[in-house]
Amino acid sequence: MTTARQRRLGTELRKMREAAGYNAREAAAILGIDHTKISQVETARFGVSADRVRTLAGAYKCDDQAYVDALVAMATDRTRGWWEEYRGVLSAGFLDVTELEHHSAYLRTYQITHIPGIVQTEAYARAVFGLTFPRLPKRDAEIMIEHRSQRARILDREEDFEYTALIHEAALRMRFGGREVTRDQLNHLLEMTEHPRFTARVIPFESDGIAGSGQAVLYAGGPVSQLDTIHLDSAHGAIFLDAEAQLNAYRQLLSAMEKRALGIKKSRDLIKDIANHL
Repeated sequence: MTTARQRRLGTELRKMREAAGYNAREAAAILGIDHTKISQVETARFGVSADRVRTLAGAYKCDDQAYVDALVAMATDRTRGWWEEYRGVLSAGFLDVTELEHHSAYLRTYQITHIPGIVQTEAYARAVFGLTFPRLPKRDAEIMIEHRSQRARILDREEDFEYTALIHEAALRMRFGGREVTRDQLNHLLEMTEHPRFTARVIPFESDGIAGSGQAVLYAGGPVSQLDTIHLDSAHGAIFLDAEAQLNAYRQLLSAMEKRALGIKKSRDLIKDIANHL
């Protein structure tokens, strides 16, 4: 089964080919392969080597070396991350999001109704999954909770990395699991704001509305801006967006949300005040 990362590599090669004005048959001639193989490469049904990525980039006259190097890294990466132990147990969407987080240069998210999954307590996550329809079997829910808690590993990376969460005040006041579970969750969120790689800013009710549809959004920065990715959390599964127009729209959307958010200290004070009044 192909992953979202592999499909993204194929998509980028197709974009590069089309920008250069080559058709599939012409691209195949460059590599000396059957023209049907180009379609298979661009849809991730057939792997591509680093040398072939560089050959295609050269023929396509792509002079963005950082971009080409990033694509080569995608082609050569054979990492089997910790999430692979869940392959065949959880849906591919869960694993694709985890792989996206793992390879991101930075992460930005905004949440309207939930605390970001990466900093959810087990009890809070259990309450959230308990409201899924149709109801999840207990074993499936526990596996999903375990996987979600392990995603916090992203904050332990050695290289420079930052996770910025914009959280609406509504999410802080939602009582998933009741008062005690919510209070513990808010206190855990406060503790996590002390982590050097995690920042939480609150969008208060007093702000002049919110931009966008209110859907949870994760923006994953790539090694170069062309490889940024948007993940939308949907009841029907993970949705990934990477078209330049989409990336620009969500960059503007996140910037608009940031302008409405409180500063770090005021955000902490509001989180603490809500927790204390539960």
